[in-house]
Amino acid sequence: MEVSVRFSPELWIFLASRDRRPEVRLPYDGTSSLGHLIESAGVPLTEIGEPVAGGRPVERSYRPGPDEVVEVPAVPRPQAVPDCRFVLDVHLGTLARRLRLVGRDTAYRNDMDDDALIAQAGAEDRVLLTQDRGILRRRSLRCGAYVRGARPDDQFLDVLDRFRPPLTPWTRCTACNGRLAPVGKAEVEDALEPGTRRSYDEFAHCLACGRIYWHGAHGGNLAAVVDRALRAAGLRLQ
Repeated sequence: MEVSVRFSPELWIFLASRDRRPEVRLPYDGTSSLGHLIESAGVPLTEIGEPVAGGRPVERSYRPGPDEVVEVPAVPRPQAVPDCRFVLDVHLGTLARRLRLVGRDTAYRNDMDDDALIAQAGAEDRVLLTQDRGILRRRSLRCGAYVRGARPDDQFLDVLDRFRPPLTPWTRCTACNGRLAPVGKAEVEDALEPGTRRSYDEFAHCLACGRIYWHGAHGGNLAAVVDRALRAAGLRLQ
């Protein structure tokens, strides 16, 4: 038995090359759920919208009939997620720093395995961002998202476009995710290099790890990264 399925073109990246066409026929045992059928084709359920079978919206638990055509749209953008807090897998360190740069609460460590990532995402109500399709298919994962793009710039833009989070640049530590607060120069000048003491007067420090920040020569490059991504995603600062 087979079922005809029409995947949105945005989902074709998950399909085998032979199935990247407007309509595919998928083997079906007649008893499995539609969600299982979709996943069997390689598409994580985190990436789909509301399926349609026989012209009507259906649940992922639905069992399609042999004569029905199933339509599977991509997840709507922007995707509404409370708080837009993230945890990233070990391969997305640069993306983590960029999300922190624009003020998003972003957890990241380079030594977390899949089980630990899923546990943290669930315990802290975070969206798990990854390019690992296997982890997105784990039943214990509450909320996850596949990050598109090979370059950090493209990944950053993809996340901003998908979730449209409120942005507050320069409010989080890019190293540890702690919150930044203004600090007087006199309080930190002992930790500054002589050139920095002479050239800058405004500073912030991380309330969690104590790291000191100022708008130095690197600030222009970081601001350009943020500005390009915001303009491309059509977002504005909050």
